[in-house]
Amino acid sequence: MTPTPTILIVDDDEGHAILIRENLEAAGLSNRIRHFRDGQAILDFFFKDRPAPGDAFLLLLDIRMPKVDGIEVLRRIKADPNLRKLPVIMLTTTDDSREIVRCHELGCSVYMQKPVDYDRFSEAIRRLGGFVPFLQIPRLSAG
Repeated sequence: MTPTPTILIVDDDEGHAILIRENLEAAGLSNRIRHFRDGQAILDFFFKDRPAPGDAFLLLLDIRMPKVDGIEVLRRIKADPNLRKLPVIMLTTTDDSREIVRCHELGCSVYMQKPVDYDRFSEAIRRLGGFVPFLQIPRLSAG
């Protein structure tokens, strides 16, 4: 059986992170949710803190962040043999076609543009939340 993944939100915009969490919960998700405020914080979580093998995560990753941007986070995660199967949803305001292609080339699972309108953004996240229970997410391997 697939474990219930912890959802990791990586977004420097506190308002967006709160909105994402609230709308995932409004969609009925009871998954544990953690928020990281920049790319370096999530890299530290995976490469310094080292979550336990067998844990499962779904990463919601912004692109434009301080310290380390989301594209570099994606590159490092997908380059690591223990993390490369981690599902990563790029959740960003950026709609630059070159960045969309680059993220897919690096191995993102989904590229989703955050709608600028509050109601549309909320609805998009609720729909994403409705999709999460159907995902088959692999556990982290030992490293």
